[in-house]
Formats: sequence, C-alpha cells, structure tokens
Amino acid sequence: MYKMVDADATPQTRALLANLYRLRHDHLLFGHQDSLAYGVEWIGGDNRSDPKAVTGSHAAVIGWDVGGLELGNAHNLDGVDFGDMQHWIRQAYLGGGVVTISWHMADPVSGGSSWNKGKFVHRLIPGGDLHETLKSYLDTFAAFNEQLKVTVDGEEHYIPVIFRPWHEHTGDWFWWGKGNAREEDYIALWRFTVEYLRDVKHAHNLIYAYSPDRSRIDLDDFESGYLYSYPGDDYVDVFGLDNYHDLRYPADAGQREQFARSLQYLVELANRHNKLPAMTEGGQETVPDDEFWTGHLLAGILANGTTRQIAYAMVWRNANKARENKDHFYAAYPGHPSAADFVKFYKHPSVLFQDKLPDMYQAR
Repeated sequence: MYKMVDADATPQTRALLANLYRLRHDHLLFGHQDSLAYGVEWIGGDNRSDPKAVTGSHAAVIGWDVGGLELGNAHNLDGVDFGDMQHWIRQAYLGGGVVTISWHMADPVSGGSSWNKGKFVHRLIPGGDLHETLKSYLDTFAAFNEQLKVTVDGEEHYIPVIFRPWHEHTGDWFWWGKGNAREEDYIALWRFTVEYLRDVKHAHNLIYAYSPDRSRIDLDDFESGYLYSYPGDDYVDVFGLDNYHDLRYPADAGQREQFARSLQYLVELANRHNKLPAMTEGGQETVPDDEFWTGHLLAGILANGTTRQIAYAMVWRNANKARENKDHFYAAYPGHPSAADFVKFYKHPSVLFQDKLPDMYQAR
C-alpha cells in the first residue's frame, strides 16, 4: 500500500491519488501541456483547446509551468499570464480534470534561464549562501498555490496539483541536472523543497512527481539510471518519466519496442516502491506520423499487462504558430494529418479524456 508524502494532504488530494491508482489498470488519462491557453491557430478565450476542437473533449490532464514566477514576472516562460493560468486551472478542475505543474526555475545566480549551466546547487540548499534566495523563490509558488481554491457546495477547498519540480535531472541541460549538480546536492534540494512547501508553507494539496529523462537512461540498466539522485520514498508520490526519446519520428520496430520496455521497467520499479507510474512529459514534435496516437503511443502503453498500468501520459504544448513563428506542437489540431488517428485514440475504451473521467476527487 502506498503512503503519501504529505500525511496531512487534503481529502480531495488524497482522493485524486487513490483514483489514479484505481483507474491505472484499465485506463490511461491523456494529458496536454498549456492546453487551455493557446493552440496552433488560436490564442486565449475560454473553454478552448486543440484536443477539444478535434475530439469534442479537453484532455484529462492539463499541464502548466510556472517558470518566471520566481522573478515576479506577469507571464511564464511561454507567455501565459499567471492570473489567466490560475483561472484555467480552476476551469479544468471544475470540469473534472487533473492539474499538473512543472517549474523551469530561473538560474538564481544570474536570473537567466533554466538552461544556464553552473555548479551552484550546493549554494541553494540549507547552509548555502543562496539558501534564502531559494526560499524566496519557493515563497512565490506558495503564494500562487494559495490562490488555487474553489468553493463547491458552500465549502472552499484547494485544488489538488501534481507538482513536478526539478524535472529531467538525469540530463545536463538544466542547472539542477547531472553534471551541474552533485547527486547529494540534488537530493538535498528536492527534500528541502518538499519540506518547505509541506511543513513551513502548509501546502497540503500537492502530489509530488519525480521525472527523470528517458534519453539519459540505459534500458539495460534502467533501475540504476532512473534512481540517480532519487530523494527517497518518503519524498515522492509519482514515478514519472519524461520520454521524447522513444517517441521520435521516423519510428521503427526497434524504437516502438524500446518505448514499451521503458514503460514496463518504469511500472515494475514503481510497483516495487509503491508509487504511481506515469509518462509525465513526452511526445513526437509536429506529429509527422499520421498513426502516432494508436500505432505508437497507445500500442506501447497496451503492449502487455504491465505497461498498461501507466496512469497517465502527457504530451507537450501546441505552440501558437503566429506568435512564436515555428512549428512546435505535440497534440493534433483541426486539419492536421494525424487528427483522424487522434479521434481513434480518443474513442479507445482504455483512453480517458476529461469527458469520460469519473469523479476524481471523491473517495471510494
């Protein structure tokens, strides 16, 4: 039986994790980053998303990122206004959906991007000269989270959030990643983050997701690679995996087999640690494979009784082409060649979008 990181988690947060565990043997929740904020051909509005425009329903899981919050910015690193983000988080929750938040935190030394390199994590953890800076950054998230409340049937409560900090640390591209941060310092960073938000800021609506990057994990030694810098079972609720590596195009039989193997090893490891397994981020950029949804993503998830225990799979965002002047999208949109297969994916009895979800916040 699993034990939550936060023994004082709210009833809705407990129910969400319990229901994800309950559903995972027969169903997969589909997720999409920034889904309500913009799409390939539109920006803003209410109750819009590219998945809904194709299938009639929003994704079951909606991802957001709070990079830039720590600097006092009005918008995140992808141009999403933080006030609007809170509105869309409430909208997703009240619609029955699941919310997850990652954080591309700025370099606290220079104020530059998450992709800056530098060996300074030891300065952020307890005892370091920049520890107060880290606390001030975490304070901005605590204040943001404090606004994630709704009133239902006359009672106010916090919206549960699957919180995914310090992601893809097995890669070397972020300042908290391998090669930049020592293993013991990353562990201390993760543990302090949890303890500060839970015990000092009293944020009891958070489910903590750990998410190494697949590209830096040898499948023949998956456990060792996955558990690099693992902060410990008392600090993690979700065993996530960010996987673009096995979902690239063109896909061949070997790559599809690797994707299924990565899921199988993740589920097996999660089960041994009593954690919830999920593909926390990934996909195929611009989806050039017209049958990607059923022929690659779903085929890997349904490969066997173990792989199908993945609780949810979230693909990355659909950048607005006019604003960002690039093709950078991971979900189908109206007119895209993979849209027909996306509808088949949506209609599969194993797949859940928002309109097919049971009440995720009611204990059973």
